[in-house]
Amino acid sequence: MDVTGVPSTARSTGWFPVARAAEVGTTPLPVGAGGRARVGPGPGRTAVRLPPTPGSEPRPEAVPAPDPPSAPVFGDLHPSLEHAWHPVALSRELRPGGWLQVRLLGRTWALSRTPDGLSADPPAWGVRERLGLVWLAPAEPRDVPLELPEHGDRRFVTRWLTPSRSAGGAGPLADALLDVAHLPFVHGRAAATGVPAPEVTPEPGGFSSVTEHRRDGAPGSDEHRVATWTHRAPFRLRLRVEWPGSGAVTTRLVVLQPEDADSTRVYTCLLLSSGPGQPLPAPDAVAAEVAAAEQELAEDLSLLARAAAAGLPLGPRDELHVRADRPGVALRRALSAFARAATIR
Repeated sequence: MDVTGVPSTARSTGWFPVARAAEVGTTPLPVGAGGRARVGPGPGRTAVRLPPTPGSEPRPEAVPAPDPPSAPVFGDLHPSLEHAWHPVALSRELRPGGWLQVRLLGRTWALSRTPDGLSADPPAWGVRERLGLVWLAPAEPRDVPLELPEHGDRRFVTRWLTPSRSAGGAGPLADALLDVAHLPFVHGRAAATGVPAPEVTPEPGGFSSVTEHRRDGAPGSDEHRVATWTHRAPFRLRLRVEWPGSGAVTTRLVVLQPEDADSTRVYTCLLLSSGPGQPLPAPDAVAAEVAAAEQELAEDLSLLARAAAAGLPLGPRDELHVRADRPGVALRRALSAFARAATIR
């Protein structure tokens, strides 16, 4: 028997999920609920018109708006960011005698490289080069630099990824990168047994987070690795992954440039070593690591673009946190401390 039609079983009354809270603003947003519906925003609540039941008139039901955060949201235009060094370009992007236009903290800056050094227009507190990047501090910096011991070490092969851009704030991206479930569950790489709870240690200007990953491997085997994240406020991250059995090390430097409220430029550098006494990683192996890192970052940026989060809530009770999210909690504490320190004269 051929089925030519299926009667609708959609409910005509009740609560319907119709849109993400971030998608509802002051402009009407067409959505669907129970077959047909419309959304019109209102102050504090969103009115949703539901389809009528037989013999009744359509009636609106109110969908409560999400509660506002109890603490400030740290976005790309937070005033404290004036007092930090920010990456604004790869060193190779600013050629001798040339100039480069960049965005930082909602403003446009023109960088120049002359025989006398680097300069910025409008004038900034300082412009410098470090770790293969050009950095700019709009006002006197009060941050702590992130050290990269692998930089300049001849046992490591260094490769910069092409800079990319996130359609959102730097805080949410840093929070996503620090998630210990990131590789196994978001990207499907390096599957592990469960999600290990990282050990977090507060440090001046940020923190470090250590996680041991095993995939049915004993300590010292190729399946045993130790991942250490190091953070320095506001948005500087270093991930060092060590394989104790072979001594191989893969380090990933990620630094974020807060351009505008809804735009962040991402700089990523890989530093690869095969271990003591071993040849440098082969070009094919380096290319494979770069391709994997580029794919992971593209997946992260695509995921964050759908969320469109402009900042990171700093209140510990504004979001649900579990034990595996210790680095995310530490990030919020570090940004809170940085914001307080930047306002002290």
